[in-house]
Amino acid sequence: MSEREHRSGFVTLIGRPNVGKSTLLNCLVGQKVAIISDKPQTTRHQIRSILTLPEAQVVFVDTPGVHKPRHLLGEYMVKAALETLKEVDLIIFILEAHRPFGPGDNYILERLREVKTPVIACLNKIDLIRKEQLLPLIDELRHKHQFVAIVPVSALTGENVDRLLTVIIENLPPGPQYYPPGTVSDQPERVVIAELIREKVFQLTREELPHGVAVMVEEMVPRTKDLLYIRAVVFAERESHKGILIGQGGQMLKKIGQLAREEIEALFGQRVYLDLWVKVKPNWRRNEAFLRQVGYTPE
Repeated sequence: MSEREHRSGFVTLIGRPNVGKSTLLNCLVGQKVAIISDKPQTTRHQIRSILTLPEAQVVFVDTPGVHKPRHLLGEYMVKAALETLKEVDLIIFILEAHRPFGPGDNYILERLREVKTPVIACLNKIDLIRKEQLLPLIDELRHKHQFVAIVPVSALTGENVDRLLTVIIENLPPGPQYYPPGTVSDQPERVVIAELIREKVFQLTREELPHGVAVMVEEMVPRTKDLLYIRAVVFAERESHKGILIGQGGQMLKKIGQLAREEIEALFGQRVYLDLWVKVKPNWRRNEAFLRQVGYTPE
């Protein structure tokens, strides 16, 4: 491939909460760049993840799931997702193959019709349906919108994800490398660490704790040449939530810290001392000043 044929561009993934956007993103990029949870609305930031190949550079923009907002944080998340549609070169509209096309999908489709950006429909979770069910689903989608392609995949097993990547590259314009080779994310280190900690909160507390959790890395300094000290605070909305996060005898907080520390150490390639605290911040999801402090609103 000649130099002028090198393709590059920005690609956003959009869909209802919990359709598998972050799992698909990690699968496409080939490593973990977005937190994963079986709870909806896990992603709060626009996460840019970069895939560099000899023939192309794809900058994926993972957005929060589009849902009916119930607080200021929810409004920001939906606004962030929808504004991205006009700013990218290509949109991947992710749907669940095992669920019928619903009002949430239709709301997103209406937003897609308002922009000129080309759209690929991605039918995810095909591992949950029989293969003979696929063709009717694809045919149904063809009648809903003029998609540039419809690609069925399983982000969980990786089935057909290579085909999706090929279709993505084919629909990007010729362009340069925007990021140096080896760059996998444009997120600041503190944001990545905070997200990893928040992921462990989601995984370990399950249904006990609602979405009223934020994480802020307050300090990050080398203590010795091979030890990184990180102090982070987990903010809860209620005292009862604080109790769940700490757990009996501090066991829950210890487990959250242990799992997060292991991933942070793997990420940075050095030993980490993770100093984890829990504080109560009532109704922080409705507090614009605090949302800005933890990085959840646009500058």
